[in-house]
Amino acid sequence: MCGIAGFQGAFDELLLARMGQMLAHRGPDDHGTWFDVEHRVGFAHRRLSIIDLSPRGHQPMWDATRSVVTVYNGELYNYRELRDELLADGFRFSSDCDTEVLLNLYLRDGDKLFHRLNGIYAFALWDTRTRRLLLARDGIGVKPLYYAQTERGLLFASELKALLQEPSIDRALDAEALRSHLTYLWCPSPHTALRGVRKLPPGAALWVHEGRIEREWTFYELPYQQEAVDWPEFDAVVQVRKQLQRAVDRQLVSDVPVGAFLSGGLDSSSVVALAQRRLGRQRMQCFTIGFKDPEARTESMAADLPYAQSVASHLGTDLHTIWVGAEMVDDLPRMIFHLDEPQADPAPINALYISRLAREHGIKVLLSGAGGDDLFTGYRRHYALLMEPLWSWLPGGVRSLMRAASERIHPTSEARRRLAKAMRYAELQGDARIESYFWWIAPEIVSGLFTPDLRAAVAPPGEGIVARTLAALPPSIPPLHRMLYLEAKYFLADHNLNYVDKVSMANGVEVRVPLLDPDLVALAARLPIKYKQRGRMGKWVLRKAMEPYLPREVLYREKAGFGAPLRHWLRTDLRPLVEEILSEQSLLARGVFDPAAVRTLVRQNAERRIDATYTIFSMICVELWCRMFVDPPTPRML
Repeated sequence: MCGIAGFQGAFDELLLARMGQMLAHRGPDDHGTWFDVEHRVGFAHRRLSIIDLSPRGHQPMWDATRSVVTVYNGELYNYRELRDELLADGFRFSSDCDTEVLLNLYLRDGDKLFHRLNGIYAFALWDTRTRRLLLARDGIGVKPLYYAQTERGLLFASELKALLQEPSIDRALDAEALRSHLTYLWCPSPHTALRGVRKLPPGAALWVHEGRIEREWTFYELPYQQEAVDWPEFDAVVQVRKQLQRAVDRQLVSDVPVGAFLSGGLDSSSVVALAQRRLGRQRMQCFTIGFKDPEARTESMAADLPYAQSVASHLGTDLHTIWVGAEMVDDLPRMIFHLDEPQADPAPINALYISRLAREHGIKVLLSGAGGDDLFTGYRRHYALLMEPLWSWLPGGVRSLMRAASERIHPTSEARRRLAKAMRYAELQGDARIESYFWWIAPEIVSGLFTPDLRAAVAPPGEGIVARTLAALPPSIPPLHRMLYLEAKYFLADHNLNYVDKVSMANGVEVRVPLLDPDLVALAARLPIKYKQRGRMGKWVLRKAMEPYLPREVLYREKAGFGAPLRHWLRTDLRPLVEEILSEQSLLARGVFDPAAVRTLVRQNAERRIDATYTIFSMICVELWCRMFVDPPTPRML
């Protein structure tokens, strides 16, 4: 697990050094660069040593014949099986690294190698024989990869801040990306907040020749187009248990100790239970967070800590807790800087603190429960979508009245917020209705927040990348599976996995995600909906699969949020920041948001007429991000 950067084009070695230095936090154990003057191609690498800790794992790494060289960020969990296979085929190895397995597998299979890889990765590979550069990112999008095509050539990096060491990259803001950040709180691939920078989508690859993209293709698609298999209940439960145990076993492979996040929720508890089962008498080191501020237990944030303690006691693991309070507010700029994108969610601060605590205890690898809700259901929107047939038969006129009535519901509680949102979009049907579940505020309100010039550049509601993605799916895929497809393709990859990777690697910690093992993802996609959502209960099959290993109060507890009391913060600790960042002077200087529209939104939110908390926070994040990534010559933390 590392940081990678490089280019092909009219750039120099000094740029390589600067890009590598910007990624130093991702790889504190070793670093290296390689530059080919003749072909103007260069790689930079920062290493976090997990497999083969010896100098033989140094990168950039060549194969034994010096035909191909790579910089690689990730882990191949099946590298030992692949290595044995390649040895039998006559390939030579000088290390025990999965990186060298990748090189030899490419020599044998070329760019058809991806279907053999079980792991998380982003890598660049230069083939001296064809003089072409290959870039690729794993199918689920666990590891990030940014790139920029300029007139001088193509650059790539694990983090956007490393790319911006090159001054020729266009730093104009991407209006469509900003709309996404305000609407969803995240931005779907391939967009970023900068027009000149793109994210390589999950499961995609590029061939680059002479500094220009020659070919881009998708080698992995989320498997929701396959036909569901109506297994008997017992068989479905056994298959999920078996595949998850196999995934955990694979992801325990490491030459350093492996720990785990443990929130006390079903997903992280399941991963820890199966890992501890495999470790036997060796006690797993687990990490969690506790909130000192009583307001943290409002806003639908349950007290997770007692459940985490219960699981740790039940399984015989060690549990380390970091206690946090209002001082979290002070780390918001740090969070935004590490995220590379203006994601308006305070949850990354929690992951930042937990990974820092793990590193202080000598743990460089953490297992995470990320992905359970996105594969097996678990969010409230999944239940709400299944309940729609109970009222969707209502005539259009009645649903129009529901929409009008929603504007008179003041969102003074969580229940009223949910009711107002459900009624506001009652007129929408089909894919538009599915997309609306991901909106934090109405798209027409978002459009009105921009200045006229930017407003004209924003796609109308229903014509953005999320809507186009849904429209491209076969009509035979049922609504809940269409929603789960969006969860994994965008919300998981561009939000959850992005922030977990960035803040954990900021502390030199690798995070692995057993629930997103490709074999388990394929199994989950084929399960009928009845094994996922049963009434109000999500993840039914996962709960049944884990009954032998976890306490019932953990298995069947309600889902809790992993965040922070943002509404309370905006009224208290963050109020001075709101007043400064969203002042008329600040907004006019940036030229992105219309001061009058923002002033109205802030007033309506303060009067509890609408719930615009996260939209306001998103605008704050956009401005702070611009001050760190757009205004200075190179990115710097405030």
